[in-house]
Amino acid sequence: MAINFFSEKIDFKVKYKNIVKKWIRFVIISEKKSVGNINYIFSSDEYLLKINVKYLEHDYYTDIITFDYNKGDVINGDIYVSVDRVSENSKIYSNSAREEFSRVMVHGVLHLLGYKDKTPKQIKVMRKKEDDYLVFLKSNSF
Repeated sequence: MAINFFSEKIDFKVKYKNIVKKWIRFVIISEKKSVGNINYIFSSDEYLLKINVKYLEHDYYTDIITFDYNKGDVINGDIYVSVDRVSENSKIYSNSAREEFSRVMVHGVLHLLGYKDKTPKQIKVMRKKEDDYLVFLKSNSF
């Protein structure tokens, strides 16, 4: 089972891959699930927009799209991330790019773990989970 990083039509590399992989594993195990195959695909706004239109019928930019291929308690999925959107959001929310990328990466995993973000209550739970797991990443205590 593996956590992989790819890029589509852009030059993007995840820094500290081993730390990020260990952290994502920690998140999944903390939620009482098992790690399967998780692919992060980093792309441009335009690339992700095409996916959003084709598969979700949403004609707007987004920072992340998660495709869930879970098998029971084994977490599997493809997580598409727009590097353009995340970079822009880091400026809007006054976060470092690193923090915003980390937040989006754990956000995608939380979706695979069954968390939603459609209602205000769901959003509150999702943000709390993101914040809690970001603390572990910052402290390297996982």
